[in-house]
Formats: sequence, structure tokens, C-alpha cells
Amino acid sequence: MTGALVAAVVLLAATVFGLWRRHRDGRLREGKGDVLDGDRLTAADLGAELGERATLVQFSTAFCAPCRATRRILGEVAAMVDGVAHIEIDAESRLDLVRRAGVVRTPTVLVLDAAGRVVRRAAGAPRKPDVIAALGEAID
Repeated sequence: MTGALVAAVVLLAATVFGLWRRHRDGRLREGKGDVLDGDRLTAADLGAELGERATLVQFSTAFCAPCRATRRILGEVAAMVDGVAHIEIDAESRLDLVRRAGVVRTPTVLVLDAAGRVVRRAAGAPRKPDVIAALGEAID
């Protein structure tokens, strides 16, 4: 009987964790409280020019399947809005920037305003409407 109780508790805990993770995955949340809080990312940090109005930064790895979908979504959104750049960074080759930005999984997306400050961030593949809304906040 004790084994069945332990198994039930473990299954319940795993289910709650899975639901919580699913709820948070890909959500663009405020960038405040990050390692970069109050800091700026520059073209030198990213290895590419920032967008005139905003920049979508994507941290990816070679083995990351959701990174391909994220690349497509961010590329489409950047193409839709003038002055917005999409920069993809290989997390494995830029561990210094990964640590500085507090990236713990890929894909991680940072939405930067024109000055390079993090306005929003998401761990996991974000939805296109959420990226567009976050971009609107960065441009305002």
C-alpha cells in the first residue's frame, strides 16, 4: 500500500509540474529582474547591428527542434515591421553572453528596445501574436 501511495504522489507532482511548465513555456514576460536588468546589449555584444526600432534576439543550439520554429516566427515578425532586426545567437559558442543574459534553455528570446534594453523575454518557443504584442511595447 505504501508503494502505491508513493507512486500516486510522484505522478501528481509530475503532472502539476508539467502543467505549470506548459503554462509558462514561450510566454513573453517582462524583462525586469533579469541579469540584464538596467543593462543594455550592444551591437558588439551581439555581433550584429541592432534594429533601428527594436531587436529580436534568439538564443539557439544546434540540437534544439523548437529553435527552428522560433527562427521562422521571429524572421516573419521582423520582416513585417520596419526597423526591427532578428539576431540569432548560437548559445554554445557564446557562453559569456548566455551567462550574462541568464539563459537556461533554448530557445530563449529577448525583445530589445531601440537602446538595447530587454523589454520582454521568453524561454521556449513564443507564439507569433505574443511576439508582435511585445514588439509593440518595445517600439512605444
